[in-house]
Parts: sequence; structure tokens; C-alpha cells
Amino acid sequence: MAKVDFKKELKHLYQTAAQTPALVEAPRLPFLMLNGGGDPDANPDFQGKVEALFAASYALKFLLKNQGWDYVVAPLEGLWGMRMGCEFDLDRRDEWRWTLMILQPAQVTKDLLAQALAALRKKKDLPFLDELRLEIYDEGPAAQIMHLGPYGGEGPTIARLHRFISDQGYHLGGKHHEIYLSDPRRTAPEKLKTIIRQPITREAMK
Repeated sequence: MAKVDFKKELKHLYQTAAQTPALVEAPRLPFLMLNGGGDPDANPDFQGKVEALFAASYALKFLLKNQGWDYVVAPLEGLWGMRMGCEFDLDRRDEWRWTLMILQPAQVTKDLLAQALAALRKKKDLPFLDELRLEIYDEGPAAQIMHLGPYGGEGPTIARLHRFISDQGYHLGGKHHEIYLSDPRRTAPEKLKTIIRQPITREAMK
């Protein structure tokens, strides 16, 4: 059975050259999502929600594999914003509002998700399963860059991306988006790979 890998199928979105900003067009894609807020390092719910997302994603993979269709579970992603809709600020961690999400194949339906969650509840006590939702995210035009190194050192990379956006005649147009290609439990901080994506618009947001 051939195994689909979204990082290869959507290469322009998931295989960015290191430290080279680029313009991309992100299509409408289905994601499993969970919302949260505050500093992830100080919020015990953060890791619990990551666990729920991956558990549900692997349960869905198991169901679809039984139907003859296999794929690699996609990496964790995060949309990052602030209270009151302000521009994302790395230093005001307590005010962060985030959406954790994992890309899903088009074959995943709400009924299939319900089946996967029912099976999971019989095996594990995961408190955030009821908050999971399947949603289409329509990101559209964006610019992105690869950040190499610890998450706390993203500032200069983000600044470089924002300068690139301005130089191309665009404005910031949506939520700060991160795609985590490395497992921080198994990867040294200096070797972590994170794609940073910023939606763009020709009109300045009010």
C-alpha cells in the first residue's frame, strides 16, 4: 500500500529552503484544531491539547488504513495571535491566543472523526477530545521562511520575514503561523526546524 506524505504532496508549503523568504499560496485545507491561550510554557493544557491532537490524528489514520488508504500523519502547526486582535507580539506571552492544528486528508469527515474519538475514549483518558473540531482553513497568499534553532530565538527570523513582505509591497494580513517539523523531545534546540508563515494582503489591516 502506497503511503501519502503531505510534506511531499504540498512541497511548496512544507519544504522551505533555510532562511530564504518566499511567497506561497496556501489552498483551502482541512485541519483538526484546538484553541487555547496564554504562555504555552506556563499553561499545563498546552501539552494535553498537543497529545489529544496527535492521538485523534493517529486514530483517524488507523481507520483509513483499514479502508485501504495510508498516509503519514502531518506535523503539528500553530496559529498565533493576541487578545483584542492585536499584532502578534513575542514578548507578551500571557496575552497569546493560539490554535493548534494538524492537517488531515480530504477523506476525513466529521462522522469518521466521531468514530475515531469514540474508539479513543475507550482506550485513553484525554480531557480535550471533546474540544477537537474539523475545520477548513483558507489561508491564501502568504510569505514563509524556515527558522533553524530554538523557538525562543525566532525574533530575528520573524523580523526578516516581515521586512521581505514589506519589500514585496505587501502588508501583514492574518495570524502568525508556525509549522513544527522537528520533535523537541528528540531534537537539540539548535537543530529544531520551524516554518514561519505570515498571510499577506495588498491593503493595510485596520
